[in-house]
Amino acid sequence: MPIWAWILIALAVAALVAIAVWAALRAKRSSGLRERFGPEYERTMETSDDRGRAESELMERERRREELEIKPLPAAERERFMEAWRSVQVRFVDAPVRALREADGLVSEVMRKRGYPMDEFEERAALVSVDHPDVVENYRAGHAVSTASEGGQASTEDLRRGMVHYRALFDELLAA
Repeated sequence: MPIWAWILIALAVAALVAIAVWAALRAKRSSGLRERFGPEYERTMETSDDRGRAESELMERERRREELEIKPLPAAERERFMEAWRSVQVRFVDAPVRALREADGLVSEVMRKRGYPMDEFEERAALVSVDHPDVVENYRAGHAVSTASEGGQASTEDLRRGMVHYRALFDELLAA
């Protein structure tokens, strides 16, 4: 066989090996992101038309989150927040719209104290998803109800669900 044929065969084998290695690395990256982000991984995949772009977005969230100094709350401050939450829940019976607004503010205050940036809701949700991927959807749902409530578009049952959503994130933020 001529030498050029051997060179072509070697190049073809090298190309196949490179493709296999690339596919394995991509699968490992996808698996790691899926494990790290859980339901948020699936949500991000559904909202994107390109898997690579969606995974790059998740990796970018991790990079931005690493730049932050998220700190746990001291025990006294956690207790103060838990008492404030109990007060908000009690007020829900008589003033559900006001209670939901206070719950939103309380969650925001806990996030601020922990070190999350508070500029824009979607950015906050994206960064929270890195640390709390299992409850970030609760944050989005609670925020949606709160927004609907401000426009008079939320029923009492919606408000109750909004409180439950906020509570899930609130508990997670205090426990971390």
